Amino acid sequence: MDIQHIIEKYQTAIIQIATQTGTGTGFYVREYDLVVTNNHVVDNNAEVTIAGKLFNKTLSRVWYTDRKHDLAFLEAPKNVELPEIILGHYDQMKDGDAVVAIGHPYGLNYSATQGVISKVDRIRDGLKFIQIDAAINPGNSGGPLVNTSGEIIGVNSFIIRGGDNLGFALPVNYLREALLLYQPSKGQATTRCFSCDFLVTTENIDSGKYCPNCGTEVTLPKPLEKEPEPVGVAKVIEEILKDLGKDVKLAREGANQWSVKEGSAKIRISYNPENYFVAADAYLCQMPADASKIKPLYQFLLEENYRVKGMVLSCLKQNIVISCIIYDLDITKENGGGSFRELFQNADYYDDFLKKKYGCIDGLEE
Repeated sequence: MDIQHIIEKYQTAIIQIATQTGTGTGFYVREYDLVVTNNHVVDNNAEVTIAGKLFNKTLSRVWYTDRKHDLAFLEAPKNVELPEIILGHYDQMKDGDAVVAIGHPYGLNYSATQGVISKVDRIRDGLKFIQIDAAINPGNSGGPLVNTSGEIIGVNSFIIRGGDNLGFALPVNYLREALLLYQPSKGQATTRCFSCDFLVTTENIDSGKYCPNCGTEVTLPKPLEKEPEPVGVAKVIEEILKDLGKDVKLAREGANQWSVKEGSAKIRISYNPENYFVAADAYLCQMPADASKIKPLYQFLLEENYRVKGMVLSCLKQNIVISCIIYDLDITKENGGGSFRELFQNADYYDDFLKKKYGCIDGLEE
């Protein structure tokens, strides 16, 4: 199977995962009706947001965690038919075999990189890992490593920083073992003891925090009675989004990143403490296909920038964007809420208006 067919086969099975602190990749295994990812991607959360090509962003329950093997299993999205992908056989792989790593590095969704197995059985921390030279980066974690037959032979897990394409994937035999171990307890919060590999569940955990087999302190992926709240500017932003009727959990896209929909427009909000600004960018429609309408469209956007206060209409390549920027020391629920509310309303209005008036086309979404 060539790389193009592999990418086409896997795109609808690849899952984007986000928490308050970061993002990662997962993939759907129909045989077990679970989403597989890395334990460090879910980052002690009992619930994360997931999104895919065939379904909108939704919340997903974390059912299984495994610190030793860096694995986690999530509840699959409901009422959506995801494709079947096959778990391959690690023992058939050898040094030099071609592989493809698929994931969402640095937010570049559905990226695939091709390479070869540098060493099929690199030992680290008492486990075998597949060392590959295919480029994997932050955001790839939890994504599948695929052979040329289109079968999953590993879970992309980590890189050596500063190294030149030194990536490592957990072999599929560890994944298959974990899936079989968890299957009888499906639907329960479970964790695999990192000391003795015993499966700890809500039914057998000792005193609510110890492995009943060896006594090691473990943590089940159970929802907290009260979730930790963000602080500072991030807290203000989330309070504003709540006041505007947005689901904050679904809006989160990693540390200091949020995205929401308003009508047909998508708004991305980010806060960078290093430059002290909160930026909200509403991605509207794209430039019209009719070249004769581009000049009057530019003129309209320039004239509107004199009329709207605190916002800027601009063109980013083919996209038309309306933005507002707030200095972090100035943002409050009152002024920030007013700015965001006006941006959301204008985003929905301009998206519809520009399509009707100038023949702008729908924006592309990954």
